[in-house]
Amino acid sequence: MKLAKNLGVATVAVAISFTAVDAKSAQAALVNYGFTVNAISGDNPGQYFGSFQYDDSTLTNTGLETLGVENGLAVAFNYLGTNYTEGDDTDFNSFPIVSFNNGEVLGLSYFVADQFAIASDPNTPDVGGNKFYLIDQSVNTTQVGTVNYAKVPEPLAVGGTAIAGVMGLWMQRKKRATKVVG
Repeated sequence: MKLAKNLGVATVAVAISFTAVDAKSAQAALVNYGFTVNAISGDNPGQYFGSFQYDDSTLTNTGLETLGVENGLAVAFNYLGTNYTEGDDTDFNSFPIVSFNNGEVLGLSYFVADQFAIASDPNTPDVGGNKFYLIDQSVNTTQVGTVNYAKVPEPLAVGGTAIAGVMGLWMQRKKRATKVVG
């Protein structure tokens, strides 16, 4: 009887955590991504880190789509000790953008004059990508690395998973204790 009660409590906890996560994802949300630039050539090889955030309320997850600053896109990138934001993009108000294909992030299109560009190809700025370019005299680009993107999990999803895991471990411990006694 006690095991059935514990199983019921665990089931309710898991259901609540998944319901909370599903309810959150059905609404418009701010989505966070981190990215790492791996510069393997050029004058300053190394890893550089950044992040971006956007409001996903206008995404349809169908075909090629882009979101920009009008969708709450905010970019933060530290390159060579200087912090850059979306306002540093040469064509701010129209760029930077983040591109999606069927809801999957393709990457940023982000251009800071005489510094760097993150794109698929600097000649096609309407599609973001995962290549890192150095820019010289605002026109000469040289690919020196790649960009990796990773979605930052929402705290609620992490919390729900943690609750479910703890409840599972607790039930397993109780089950073992019941077998030893009985």
